[in-house]
Amino acid sequence: MATDLSKAKVGDTLPEITFGPYTRKLLALYGGASGDHNAVHIDTDFARAAGLDDVFAQGMLSMAPYARVVTDWAGLERLESLETRFMAITPVGATGHFTGKVIESFEVDGVAKLRIALAAFIDGNIQTLGGEAVVRAG
Repeated sequence: MATDLSKAKVGDTLPEITFGPYTRKLLALYGGASGDHNAVHIDTDFARAAGLDDVFAQGMLSMAPYARVVTDWAGLERLESLETRFMAITPVGATGHFTGKVIESFEVDGVAKLRIALAAFIDGNIQTLGGEAVVRAG
């Protein structure tokens, strides 16, 4: 159930979502479901030949819980925009921690809106995703 956004204020934190650990099976299943069969996500030998230690998660796999932070809190119908920067890879075995915080309250044409800073971190406090979302508060 979405939050009553009329009570939201700058500084409020959204409930964190924990996702993972990212396993080889999860990467393979996601690759099949999404059609992303890039070998760097499923073939260890290929990843190592490319200079990596191992395979890593598809970026869009991490985008799902990243977006859920705001849609679980506000409701999908209130989401107006979602921006993301990919900042680091998510290796096999990592667990993702997805967070959000209200950073601005504003109006456009009389409609109340909130700007939410979003971030994703993996073990060791490494930030993998960053960006923001805008939701209708009214």
